Amino acid sequence: MSQVRCALTIAGTDPSGGAGIQADLKTFQELKTYGMSVITSVVAQNTTGVRSVEHMPLSMIEDQLDAVLEDMPLHAVKTGMIASKQMMELIVKKLEKVDAPYVMDPVMVATSGDSLIDEEGRSFLRQYLLPLTTVATPNIPEAEFLTGRSITTEDDMKGAAEYLVHEYGVDAALIKGGHLKGQAIDFLYDGKKMHSYAAERIDTKNTHGTGCTYAAAIAAYLGKGCPLPEAVKKAKAFVTASISKSFDLGKGNGPTNHWAIRETTERKITHES
Repeated sequence: MSQVRCALTIAGTDPSGGAGIQADLKTFQELKTYGMSVITSVVAQNTTGVRSVEHMPLSMIEDQLDAVLEDMPLHAVKTGMIASKQMMELIVKKLEKVDAPYVMDPVMVATSGDSLIDEEGRSFLRQYLLPLTTVATPNIPEAEFLTGRSITTEDDMKGAAEYLVHEYGVDAALIKGGHLKGQAIDFLYDGKKMHSYAAERIDTKNTHGTGCTYAAAIAAYLGKGCPLPEAVKKAKAFVTASISKSFDLGKGNGPTNHWAIRETTERKITHES
């Protein structure tokens, strides 16, 4: 059997290369994981925002999934933008048969503020996709929508993580604190313990694709057999380095630097549980 670790991303595209499928595949490559992809939507976007979105026909999404699942080994799955209930129904049917860690980045709004998912899809995600998930990785706005709660403090973040696990059946929830002030601190609740991951906050507007990159890195490390708390710590270091060396490209929020971890010492991440 091949020793190559393989990860699949199911998401939308970004022709400017900073987010979505492109960011996921770059992350997998940097972490020595063989990356595969199923495109759900073709998104015309760049660092300034989304121009238009063309959703793939369900038959094409299913054919892509079957092409991978019938032929390739699979050690981790990551989902990003899944724009409709119908897409989610199809993906649920396929993932129910997959024995691999599943990381959900519940992409709902782009960094620019553009909505990327319809209301019906958001509701279905909570009810049917979350229970299949090894770890969900919402930022604060996404966590507020999923829980229906206002999140303005670290205690609110912890409460949201616990709520997602106990109310919706996700195995673990990672609430990312990038929208709060102070240290960049994230909280992971795995049903038993609350873990925190803190790093210095980097003063930059170039954060295009950070959520995609973080979740893809978690998937890559899980696919290598890392326990979840360790996978999150390593992924936090990866994305922090990527932000610290981000690119001042484009006219808006520039992209992260996926090869930064090669050029810098590992960022210090404080992990407490």
